[in-house]
Amino acid sequence: MAGFQSEGHASDSNWSRYANSGKAHDRYGDSVDFFDRYAEDIDLAAGMGLKVFRLSIEWARVQPQPGVWDERGFQFYDTVIQKIRAAGMRPMLTLDHWVIPGWELDRGGWKNQGIVADWLTNMRRVVDRYASYDPMWVTINEPMGYVAQEIQIGDIGLLDALPMFDRLVQAHNGIYDYIHQRQPGARVTSNIAQYPIIQNLTDLLFADRIRGKLDYIGIDFYYGVSLQHPPTTALVGEDLWNNAIEPEGIYYDLRTYTEKFPGLPIYVVENGLPTDNAAPRSDGYDRADHLRDTVYWLQRAKADGIDVIGYNYWSLTDNYEWGSYSPRFGLYTVDAKSDPTLTRHPTGAVPAFRAITTHNGVPADYRPTRKPALCSIVTPLESCLRPVSVP
Repeated sequence: MAGFQSEGHASDSNWSRYANSGKAHDRYGDSVDFFDRYAEDIDLAAGMGLKVFRLSIEWARVQPQPGVWDERGFQFYDTVIQKIRAAGMRPMLTLDHWVIPGWELDRGGWKNQGIVADWLTNMRRVVDRYASYDPMWVTINEPMGYVAQEIQIGDIGLLDALPMFDRLVQAHNGIYDYIHQRQPGARVTSNIAQYPIIQNLTDLLFADRIRGKLDYIGIDFYYGVSLQHPPTTALVGEDLWNNAIEPEGIYYDLRTYTEKFPGLPIYVVENGLPTDNAAPRSDGYDRADHLRDTVYWLQRAKADGIDVIGYNYWSLTDNYEWGSYSPRFGLYTVDAKSDPTLTRHPTGAVPAFRAITTHNGVPADYRPTRKPALCSIVTPLESCLRPVSVP
């Protein structure tokens, strides 16, 4: 769960301003109101057998003004994290999920070198407060996507992109050391989104520069690209459900990063399947089959010696997908625009997920519902020259 995307009751931030400016496809409202319904949602997660619950600590909620921290904001996260622990799950805390306070945006946001010091000042407070809960940590969510979204909503210009990457690297490196001071043995990462064809470029800009300050590799994988299914739409935006889904691509992604960062375990921080307002996909793929197929490829990776230590589904519920409620990713679907009760409706993937956690995976004789695509270009040449197959 990402704070701004799911909590509602938003504090002043770059995204609350954009979402309510008239430029976004949908106004924000209160999203799916995780702020008031966190206990219900945590129980839903525990009921599926989850062992890790991911959430973000919204900077704008806990530090509404420079030098001023809101104890009520922290108390909200106190109760959420205590509930996660009481439900038998470990928190995975994301420090920055693309949202900065409005006052920080007024200072120039990521265009301003001073943001690094401001960022670290707040994040140290967060670490001090929650290190004792022994969370896993994600410092910065999808740095490439972060920079791209900052350009898209007008917070920075194209020429500000490289300096923003520099500042994100400084922020990660600074808080990595601080986390380890406060939580010996901590596991810290920054999750790497998979961008077909340009993956090596994205790594050069961020992942390769922090490789000495990673305890595990966090990856996000959603879409497939191959000669069979060439790119047809953007990987961000309104019509995400038109992107091809090739679950075997996650195997290529895992193999690439275990070879690129030998000795580091890998955690799939995000993976899921988008639909258009919960309607069936035009390709006929449903969430339950996609989940089982993906777990098959995770098991194949582990059998081949890849150290996969965890898997998160994105997401527990539908939420505000950066400007729109149309893309739906939730195991539980929620109609934030027309259902004032914000009822959580289970999709077919909920019993599928529960069966997977109960039996520790899909059965040994399970076979994916879809054959691997012809010549995947998830990682160009490498995955095409070393294709996987289903026996």
